[in-house]
Amino acid sequence: MTSQSAPATVLLDVSGGVATITLNRPEAMNSLDIATKVQLLDALRRVGEDDAVRCVVITGTGRSFCTGQDLKEHISLLENGGSDALFTTVDEHYNPIVTAIADLDKPVVAAVNGVAAGAGASIAMACDLRVLAEGAGFNLAFAGVALSCDTGASVHLPQLVGRAKAMELLYFPRTVPAQEALELGLATAVVPADEFAGEIEALATRLAAGPTLAFGSMRRSVAYAATHDLAESLAFESEQMTRTGATADHRAAVEAFVAKQRPQFEGR
Repeated sequence: MTSQSAPATVLLDVSGGVATITLNRPEAMNSLDIATKVQLLDALRRVGEDDAVRCVVITGTGRSFCTGQDLKEHISLLENGGSDALFTTVDEHYNPIVTAIADLDKPVVAAVNGVAAGAGASIAMACDLRVLAEGAGFNLAFAGVALSCDTGASVHLPQLVGRAKAMELLYFPRTVPAQEALELGLATAVVPADEFAGEIEALATRLAAGPTLAFGSMRRSVAYAATHDLAESLAFESEQMTRTGATADHRAAVEAFVAKQRPQFEGR
């Protein structure tokens, strides 16, 4: 999925309607250097354009999900006069990545296999569902390196845990363990490590077999309502109902209901 000159630090696998995007820098705890950010954005855009993909899973290799910005590359750029690359990466990489996730017209699952820190936590929070392995956790690490938050953390963190808790987690970064993350609403589910892969597969398979465009419309409606008033949100809901009402999946579901059968969705 990448050019021959660039190492594959992001892997993309599409099988059974599920696209699995895997951050693949285990030796660097899947931190995000420039090459990885470029590859991740490319993978997200590719699955967005692929009608065969009906669910997207984002995960990591090894013991971390993603620890955010690659600070070794960051220091190197600072020391070698590459500060422009440091301070354009939000606009060139992080903002497009979180926008690409938001624009996906299909459900998105963060399979948080280990620690998700900084932008890694932000990426997980941008997904619809976050399934954590026991031993995983979140760390809003930005203040620890004297930086503001990015990759949509200012939007998604307060939506998940409320403003007061969001400010606490940002001001006083610590690793929030999986069980606490579940209690706070940061996690959708926590799964024993030896059951993690199977649970992710089952969840993704279930979502991929569902009414894809309806899922996409739901995630868009929820996101829209977060930043618009009631009248605007109701109008957007109406648009999405019109859109999904014209799908083959809707017609099939109605016919199956009348026939007292289980609907078979095709994602169109």
